[in-house]
Amino acid sequence: MQLALGEAREASSIDEVPVGAVIVNADGQILSKAHNLRESTQNPVAHAEIVAIEAACKKTGSWRLNECTLYVTLEPCVMCMGAVINSRIKRVVFGAADTKTGAVISNYGIGLDDTLNHKPEITRSVLEEECSQILKKFFEQLRNR
Repeated sequence: MQLALGEAREASSIDEVPVGAVIVNADGQILSKAHNLRESTQNPVAHAEIVAIEAACKKTGSWRLNECTLYVTLEPCVMCMGAVINSRIKRVVFGAADTKTGAVISNYGIGLDDTLNHKPEITRSVLEEECSQILKKFFEQLRNR
């Protein structure tokens, strides 16, 4: 999660919403690191998770990330949880909950039951305070501009 926080800080430094993601394989090897790039690319799907998933798939040569763990600083949204389900990521670890658009615990419960074809393991609230603070600080600075 520390690496994901580093990615979130990188996003903040380029005026992107500070969300970072890291994908690690079963051996602990980092397959990808990413941060939000929506503003930089003007691409609405350039969330940290999507960018990291695409990079990990390219690195592995497969769309299946069965034995991988996704670490992300903010609870994934509906789109990102869809990508998690479709890429078969084994485990999702996130920091801060997102009461507005979070799709795992805050809203919808995507991936928590057996209604979809894949059910990732979910670990929440890892370095929650640090993950939350970087977002709060970013939006506070944005409002003060």
